[in-house]
Amino acid sequence: MEKDLTRGSVTKSMLLFAYPMILGNLLQQCYNIADTLIVGRFLGADALAAVGSAYTLMTFLISVIAGLCMGGGAVFSVCKGRGDEQRLKNNVAASFVFIAAFSLVINICAFLFADPILHALRVPDSVYPLMRKYVITVFFGIFFTFLYNYFAFLLRALGNSVVPLYFLGVSAAVNIVLDMLFVVKFGFGVTGAAAATVTAEVLSGVGIMLYVYLKVPSVRPKKENFALVKKTLPGIARHSLSACVQQSVMNFGILMIQGLVNSFGTVVMAAFAAAVKIDTLAYMPAQEFGNAFSLFISQNYGGGKTKRVREGVKKAFIISFVFCAIVSVLVFIFAPSLMKIFVSSDETAIIETSKVYLRIEGSFYCGIGILFLLYGYFRGTEKPEISLLLTVISLGTRVLLAYITAPVPKIGVNGIWWAVPIGWFLADITGIVFMAFYRKREKKSAER
Repeated sequence: MEKDLTRGSVTKSMLLFAYPMILGNLLQQCYNIADTLIVGRFLGADALAAVGSAYTLMTFLISVIAGLCMGGGAVFSVCKGRGDEQRLKNNVAASFVFIAAFSLVINICAFLFADPILHALRVPDSVYPLMRKYVITVFFGIFFTFLYNYFAFLLRALGNSVVPLYFLGVSAAVNIVLDMLFVVKFGFGVTGAAAATVTAEVLSGVGIMLYVYLKVPSVRPKKENFALVKKTLPGIARHSLSACVQQSVMNFGILMIQGLVNSFGTVVMAAFAAAVKIDTLAYMPAQEFGNAFSLFISQNYGGGKTKRVREGVKKAFIISFVFCAIVSVLVFIFAPSLMKIFVSSDETAIIETSKVYLRIEGSFYCGIGILFLLYGYFRGTEKPEISLLLTVISLGTRVLLAYITAPVPKIGVNGIWWAVPIGWFLADITGIVFMAFYRKREKKSAER
């Protein structure tokens, strides 16, 4: 199932490699969306607000781990492009030890500091007990999320984006079935929804780890590979930590926005919780296409296929722009109908608030589509620090503008919504300037 991304049609290679990743991320989103949908329908607005706010918190924690795995995946992909199997095994050994230890620390800290974190998010008293119950249970799945992400990025770096999809498909189905049983049939409330999610994460994490160990011996490190961990660690740490900081900065900014949203009360919290699910699903294909594009760039960059890299950049930008433009139109038109999937038609205040959010942010998905490609390009060409810089610009702008404009009476919560696309476009402009600079420098070097 491994695919060589350095050969064949550029467009076809990227699309065929990307579609299982897109479907996989869609299934992963089903974990929390199933919780949100069932909780919103059967447990009410307070429970919906609790689960929705917890989703933002969990996304931040998991993004730290996923970022580490993503950075490792870029290194693995370059090794694959160069055909350096020994270096690949050395990096697998070093990255597994490093990221596993990091994930355990995050997991322990999440339990120890649960209450300070929730207080920092300014969770209203009416929602606090429900949210605490939910997150304490969900925290048990953090390490298993590491296992899934680590081995999924390893397989994708080798050109196999299909197998991770299989494991997510099974676990997502289990999650939905258990949600119905625990919440609807047995009445376990938000704790039941969290338990369903954790069970699904255990299945996907342990399952994919066993698959790689048994079916992909070519990347299975030996004692001599682990003996070189200290020597290999600095290189893997540079890429993993850069991607980790990028992902965590991005989601920490969103977490800060969640705290600001919470200050507007339960209606805005519930509206934001449901609208973010639609928002995430809408641009998720562009995000995963950007991740697939990054691995395409990595393999070809590692193999010295400069011309193929340039062709890939051009075609990827066209594909992403067209897709995002179509999605923007659909979300703008159907925003109220999409919200009714998550909340009852009687919740008119929630629907109206979320409609405004979706129509403001959803009109500019092309901005984030381009940004995902820029992230992928700089990770793939071993310049992860530039991806981090773009994230800081995007999220820094979003947080700063949101906190400045939201307290203004005539702007209010709409200031939070408008800050998002402004941040995207400032980062896009910066990224394109850097890309042009590096390509010009590479061209001059080639001419010498």
